[in-house]
Amino acid sequence: MTRQPRGNAAPHPGPSTPPAVPSRSAGAAPGAGAGALVPGPPRRTAFAEGADRLRAAATTEPGRLRLIGALLALLVVSFGAVAAWQTTTRAAAAGDVLDGSQPLSSDAADVYRSLADANTAASSGFLVGGQGARAFDDRYEEDLRTAAAKLVKAAAGSDPGSPSAETITRLNRLLLEYKGLVERARTYNRQGFPVGGAYLRYADETMRKSMLPAAEDLYRRENQRLRADYADATAPPRAALALGVLALAALAWAQHRTYRRTNRVLNPGLAAATAATAAALLWLAAGHGVARAGLDDSYDHAVRSLDVLHDARVASLRARGNENLTLVARGAETVKVGGETVDAYDHEFRKDMDALGRGLARARELADDQAGEQPVARALGDVTEWRERHASARAEDENGNYQQALGRVIGAEGTTGECFDRVDGRLARALDHEENEFEQAAGDGRDAMAGLPAGVAVLTVLGAAGAVLGIGRRLSEYR
Repeated sequence: MTRQPRGNAAPHPGPSTPPAVPSRSAGAAPGAGAGALVPGPPRRTAFAEGADRLRAAATTEPGRLRLIGALLALLVVSFGAVAAWQTTTRAAAAGDVLDGSQPLSSDAADVYRSLADANTAASSGFLVGGQGARAFDDRYEEDLRTAAAKLVKAAAGSDPGSPSAETITRLNRLLLEYKGLVERARTYNRQGFPVGGAYLRYADETMRKSMLPAAEDLYRRENQRLRADYADATAPPRAALALGVLALAALAWAQHRTYRRTNRVLNPGLAAATAATAAALLWLAAGHGVARAGLDDSYDHAVRSLDVLHDARVASLRARGNENLTLVARGAETVKVGGETVDAYDHEFRKDMDALGRGLARARELADDQAGEQPVARALGDVTEWRERHASARAEDENGNYQQALGRVIGAEGTTGECFDRVDGRLARALDHEENEFEQAAGDGRDAMAGLPAGVAVLTVLGAAGAVLGIGRRLSEYR
């Protein structure tokens, strides 16, 4: 009796049913086994498949509309992103000009001025001696405190390990060395030892050959930093402007295409996108233009004048120091000029006075209003009088009348010191005026970019949304 299979199990093939044998491709290798499978075509990448779908979609009007909407949104958003990035960097650079590099440049100039003035006050106090030196000693101490404070501020604004930081460290070390030399000169002078004058000349040499060049190097580096910030703040946002124009052109083309295919004059979404993008582009161009005008004005009418006035003030301080040291050295330092032996310090004084005259003349040319020109013009008159009084003092000294010469140099009235104080005071007022001019113009330039990055970003997001909605309305007509 034959046993039937349970359930749905297939019956066991009988002896008359041959087993199935897998076929082999005609191109299979001769040595391949009987069960070898035929290899299929290589699998396509997702990118290739996506490109095929994109090409297929582009053959239909709904597909083309989707592509156009995506490209329009991408262009408008790209314009907003680049505009926000470029305006943010320029606004930050404008802020650095106003609150960072220019104040640091002025501080570096003040370091130089304070050191030079301290050197002048030290030599003046040395010449006067006794109770009369108290005012000069106080001025000397105040100058050193100012220089130290400005160096601390400059150190806070410089990068660790930078050349500026190294210069500041060197100046702090030299400041202690210089102060020690001046104290020795005072001590020996009070005791009546002539070696006090030698120590003072050595202190002056340390100041002129080491400290002032280092301070000048710091001032030069901060000026370079200021100019770099100006260049960053005023650089045109070319990439953003180009993308904005391209986005507007694409939106105009899309609206023209819609008009040709539907005979509808206005697509509200695309019109809104165009208006938002145009507003962002105009704001970008106008805001940057106003900001650049303000920054250029602050540079042309303030920073350039500040540079010239700082140089003129330094020249006046150098001249005053050399004038004092002419009396301190009493002919101990000479130099050959045109085959003639002359006092070295008096020779340097004349060079500094020439530089001072040229600097004041240039500052008068750069002054753009009466408030800036008036103190400079008066300082020029003081320089002329200073030269005349100095010539009279030199004549007394060369005739052997040292005390009379000293009385024409050091004192409150009728002296060269009076002329120097007037020149220094007038230059200080001119510098204050130009500082105010700078702050106003640079502040206007910085404020012109206030809110620009955020405003452009918001407008372009609205523009991209309008483009998508406008294309979406056309797509709804195919549903």
